[in-house]
Amino acid sequence: MTILKKKKFDDELKEILYFIALDSKDRAKKFKNELISKVNDLVFMPYKFRQSIYFEDKNIRDLVFRGYVIAYKIDNPKQTITIIGINKYQEEL
Repeated sequence: MTILKKKKFDDELKEILYFIALDSKDRAKKFKNELISKVNDLVFMPYKFRQSIYFEDKNIRDLVFRGYVIAYKIDNPKQTITIIGINKYQEEL
């Protein structure tokens, strides 16, 4: 499978990294490297994470990482995983 990233994800990640870097550039780099590693590992087990709580589609999943939710869509016929976006995790009331 191939991993594709939407521009929305890249933009949101940049904002998060900027905010973390205000406190520590090293922590921002570490966060980015660990997150990208987790995303790249999706090719081995794309259904590892829960079905998205935001979409009613079993092929849209939520990877939860350090308080953030990374939504991604699995497209088996095209053999792609599209990273949709990243948001701060908020529990539903």
